[in-house]
Amino acid sequence: MTISRESFYLKPDWRLLISHPAHFFSLGFGSGLMPKGPGTAGTLVAFPLYWALAPLMSDYLFLLFLLLAFVIGISICDKTGRALGVEDHGGIVWDEIVAFMLVLFFTPEGIYWQILAFVLFRFFDIVKPQPIKHYDENLHGGLGVMFDDLLAAGYALLCLAFVKSMLP
Repeated sequence: MTISRESFYLKPDWRLLISHPAHFFSLGFGSGLMPKGPGTAGTLVAFPLYWALAPLMSDYLFLLFLLLAFVIGISICDKTGRALGVEDHGGIVWDEIVAFMLVLFFTPEGIYWQILAFVLFRFFDIVKPQPIKHYDENLHGGLGVMFDDLLAAGYALLCLAFVKSMLP
């Protein structure tokens, strides 16, 4: 087994971020370098991305974009995890960005709904109720990194749908 220079990184930094496009995206354009709450910072990055990209595309095209971002995310998150020596390093936030843009796509219109969506998504991503916890612990590599956030997005969307159904 060959050990690359990248494998000696233990903590993501600006040097790693700009060393390869995979790291630039998986570290959320730099948001994953935040010393406290990189997952929250990465999730926040999804807001301007969604607001900028969604209006430029049809619903079908945007969902296709998210599917492509998810599939590419498997590879880039895996590459960065190997470089950092930690499969699902906290600085890897592409999974939060993609999953939360999916949540925003299905969130009812309005800033209050988007804030609630943010809180719910972060809650489920941090607490990891079952089966999220199961997949977080047992599904490895880039797919594992991406998949547990997809489940957190699903939980957040179910809660949003429930809250919306309770309103007059």
